[in-house]
Order: sequence, then C-alpha cells, then structure tokens
Amino acid sequence: MAVLRDPRDGCPWDLKQDWDSIVPHTLEEAYEVADAIERRAFDELPGELGDLLFQVVYYSQFAREAGRFEFADIVHTLTAKMLRRHPHVFPDGTLNSRRSDGAVAESEVKARWEALKAEEREARKAQGTARVSALDDIPAALPALSRAAKLSKRAAGQGFDWPDERGVIDKIREELAEVESALADGDRQHAQAEVGDLLFAVVNLARRLKCDPEQMLRRTNHKFERRFRHVEEALAQDSVTPGEATLTQMERHWQAAKAQERPQPETAERQQAETPERGPSQ
Repeated sequence: MAVLRDPRDGCPWDLKQDWDSIVPHTLEEAYEVADAIERRAFDELPGELGDLLFQVVYYSQFAREAGRFEFADIVHTLTAKMLRRHPHVFPDGTLNSRRSDGAVAESEVKARWEALKAEEREARKAQGTARVSALDDIPAALPALSRAAKLSKRAAGQGFDWPDERGVIDKIREELAEVESALADGDRQHAQAEVGDLLFAVVNLARRLKCDPEQMLRRTNHKFERRFRHVEEALAQDSVTPGEATLTQMERHWQAAKAQERPQPETAERQQAETPERGPSQ
C-alpha cells in the first residue's frame, strides 16, 4: 500500500484517493463478502475477505501518511477492546489469562457486553467527546434497515418495547391503516412518511423474531429475482416479452415458479422423518 501511494513510483489512481473517496468501495466490499457467504461461495470468500481487509490497510496508510496512527495501532486497539469486553474469557484482562470455573450463561455475557458499552459511552462523555444516550455510537451511515434494527434494539434494552410479538403486529396494522388513510385523503406526502413508520414497525417484528431485517430482505430480493427471471424465460418460450404479456400471463408463470420451489409431499415427508427432534439445549 505504501508503494501504491508512493508519490514517485505509485499508482496514479491510488494517489488520488482520500478518506472519503474510499468509503463507497469499503461498503461495496463488505456487501460482496456478505453475498459470497449467503451464496455459500466459499471458494470466492478468501478473495472477497482480502478485498475487505485491503480497505483497512488503505485507511491505515492514509493515517500513517498524516502521522495519526498505523496498522499495528488498529490491531492493538481491537485487541484491547476485546480483552476489556470479554472478562468472562480473559478475567485478568490479558491474553494469557483464563477462567478457572465453568462457562458463563449467554444472557450474562450479553448483559455484561451492553454494560461495558454503556461504560464506554460514559467515558467518552467525561472526555467531552460524546453525548450520553442509549442511541449513541450507532453509525448514521448504516443501511436504513440495519440502523433501524440497532436503534430499536438499543431502545428495547432500556425497556422501551412491546411485551410480546402481538403488540408489534398490532402496531404494524396501525401503521398500515395510517398509510391507507393518507392515500384515501389524497395526501401522498403523508402516505410516504407513514410507509417509513410501517417499515420501522416491521423491523421491530424482525428484531423480536431474532432475525436481521437486512439479511431477510436480501433473501427475499434473491427469491424475487429468481422467480421473475423464470417469468421472463417462460414468456420468451411463448415468444412474448414482459411488456407484451398480460398480468394474468405473468402471474401464471410466477405461480409456476413458486410451485417449483415447494418441496414435493414425498420429499417433505422424507425430510421430516430424517430430521431428528431437537431438545431444549439444541
């Protein structure tokens, strides 16, 4: 990286880059890692992880040139943070220390993790570097669905949550009714705002179901793409373009694509018979 950024012998493209210009590439590389994992393309994963690591190297080079920090400082900072946040693994706060008693319950680990993060926020406030809020340190640049999930999770950790999933579902229905009301009034701007509220309520349901809404939506995107490509191919076999086809024709092929994805009854029964029952600990 230092050679690529060398003023005399470096690459002209790399020499033009700065902190801001690399950010879009960093986000893209992170999504490519996620995509490879979701596709189980493990043969591609080393390359994708290397591309993501290269982004970290890039930023560390910018910092080195400015005399701020170096790559080793990133590793040391990360190591110190992991030691501090895992006293249940490293009781003395050193890499060589180990617990002498048994494993800690996951609930205790999560509670300790959140307490430590709260302590870090308080420390930043004492240094005058941050306000203290349960919502501090949630990056504004996160994808909206992911940030909504983090905001709602952090608020729920403060007791601001529904008692069960039914309350969230009622909220979703309430927000959908407000969308319908705004559309009935012809107020599309209000309807747009209510759609945002509806999405946020759905994100809360995903959180209650312990799933990542960003990941769930990506899976649905893949499913939609797969089915629509089937519709296009089926129409092409009929010598019809999507623009020429009727909605009824497209819907028929869409349902055919869905039917192909459903396991056949015999297959489903066999899978169920072969799947062992899971106990509480599993």
